[in-house]
Amino acid sequence: MRALVLFSRIFVGSLFIVSGLIKANDPLGFSYKLEEYFAESALGLPGLAPYALALGILACLAEIVLGFAILFGGRMKLATASVLALTLFFGWLTAFTARCNDRQAAGDPMTYTVMVNGVEQTQDMTCVTDCGCFGDAMKGSIGRSLTPWESFTKDAILFVFLLPILIAAWSGGGIRWNTAADDRILLPGALVLVGVWSWIFTWWGPVLFTLFGYAGYRLIKARLEGPRAEWLAAGWATLITLAFTWWCYAHLPVRDYRPYAVGKNIAEQKTMGKPPVIQTFVTYRDKTTGETKEYDAAGAYPWDDDNFEYVDRRIVEVEAGILSPVSDFILTDRDGYDLTNDVLAEPSPVLLITMYNASTAATGPMPAIAKLAQDANAAQWYVYGVSASGWDDIEEVRHEHQLPFDFVQCDEKTIKTVVRANPGIVLLQGGTVKGLWHGNDTPTFEEVKALVQ
Repeated sequence: MRALVLFSRIFVGSLFIVSGLIKANDPLGFSYKLEEYFAESALGLPGLAPYALALGILACLAEIVLGFAILFGGRMKLATASVLALTLFFGWLTAFTARCNDRQAAGDPMTYTVMVNGVEQTQDMTCVTDCGCFGDAMKGSIGRSLTPWESFTKDAILFVFLLPILIAAWSGGGIRWNTAADDRILLPGALVLVGVWSWIFTWWGPVLFTLFGYAGYRLIKARLEGPRAEWLAAGWATLITLAFTWWCYAHLPVRDYRPYAVGKNIAEQKTMGKPPVIQTFVTYRDKTTGETKEYDAAGAYPWDDDNFEYVDRRIVEVEAGILSPVSDFILTDRDGYDLTNDVLAEPSPVLLITMYNASTAATGPMPAIAKLAQDANAAQWYVYGVSASGWDDIEEVRHEHQLPFDFVQCDEKTIKTVVRANPGIVLLQGGTVKGLWHGNDTPTFEEVKALVQ
């Protein structure tokens, strides 16, 4: 039983640390996913949308601190009860998501009731296709996210390994603060498993973060014992988690898994999509006999026979298509002209100043951005603002801050994916992302120039 409990603690603790850290690496991205869930057409909790970022950070913090608590043996009754609550909640959420997608695919979408102009209406629910359990890390490392049912299976497996820990923590003498013998097994074992997750996600940050957590724990344990040491260890885990999360929020993710990361070529990714394979059937009626017959449109059918008349057409999707990961990256000017291909094919440097919402963009970086754009213009570079806002709002911000460049429009979700900042800066050359900056880190023109050929 002891061996099973120790292995379960290693598995659950390491998984919680890695899962929380990957989301903490991209707190804004996680908050966008929560906003999808909170939408009226999803879980129907729009009142929580303004708190999505705070709730997302709290969820990351809970996962990481509880992961360390499971490994350190700190306050195990509280820790195991909290882990159980999180596991059951995420299990329910992934099952709900999977069921919604299944019903939609079967042509029987889930519905909700809403009041529109005082009239009660029934509308289809919006199914969240990607639960966001590991942020963009799955797509950026193994090429795809977990499906909702795969995520549910992951939570079910986690629950199975949690049971032995629960039983041990709540029965007999319980699980106490680690002994030296416990540390010799749990700490190296968890570090190895964290290393496996890091290898899968092509990022060694979780290993370094776990070592920081261990270092604080060992220093605390060398000087203190009892509840005070346990709470202090939890405080240390909280401190390093919040510090890391704040850095990623105030700057950019440490590990960028998105298709717009530095070094990615957007133009090449535009060609990665594949249209669906469809088969078309047409139905014609024989005017003489009145008989109707369906034909494969790829073969022979009586389209030019006056004795037959067209009745109907049926299209069957034989194989689903694959969207390009950058299919929504479309830039249009005020006249509706699509500039996307021109921007991506431009051999000289192009600066994109992104503001998914021009009205709410932080104003602090604007003077530095204006100076950067002015210097880039003087060097004959192309500079565009990119926003999802209306043209009136864009013009108001542009004139208020004397921004020396024209704007183009793009989908808000796409802009949020390109750079986790409002405003942000993107440097392109030949369709390749040469640099990404948070508005808080606006570079000088000389720093930007050093990155281009």
